[in-house]
Amino acid sequence: MTEIKEGQQAPGFSSTDQNGHAISLDQFAGKKIVLYFYPKDDTPGCTAEACDFRDNYQGLTAKGIVVLGVSVDDEKSHQKFATKHNLPFTLVADTDKKIVEAYGVWVEKNMYGKKYMGIARKTFLIDEKGIISHIIEKVDTKNSTAQVLELLK
Repeated sequence: MTEIKEGQQAPGFSSTDQNGHAISLDQFAGKKIVLYFYPKDDTPGCTAEACDFRDNYQGLTAKGIVVLGVSVDDEKSHQKFATKHNLPFTLVADTDKKIVEAYGVWVEKNMYGKKYMGIARKTFLIDEKGIISHIIEKVDTKNSTAQVLELLK
């Protein structure tokens, strides 16, 4: 598994967003990026995290920050999730799991004694030069924006 560390170049990626449009990390060069990985659309923790970013979105964009959410759900699932919760930012569909693997968040999980592969919830802050400035390992889904802003002080 790939281990990403603060201070290294963020792995590039290309995929599609919730609207079926092509998206790549390169198109955000020169901007600060919050790249957050979440397990599944429309589940309680993931909804709390997305809605926290939504509720604080104007404050983030005012600071020049782009928010990108990534999961292995498909475009249709992302579209439904974004519409249902009025999410103003981009959700990236990573159905082939290339992005989650490149960022080292596709991991073995254990629930009720059953092992399975899934996404470890993690947030990467990427600076204007494409360098990972911070990694949030323990995401507080209800206060994700506050965690991000605290690190960017």
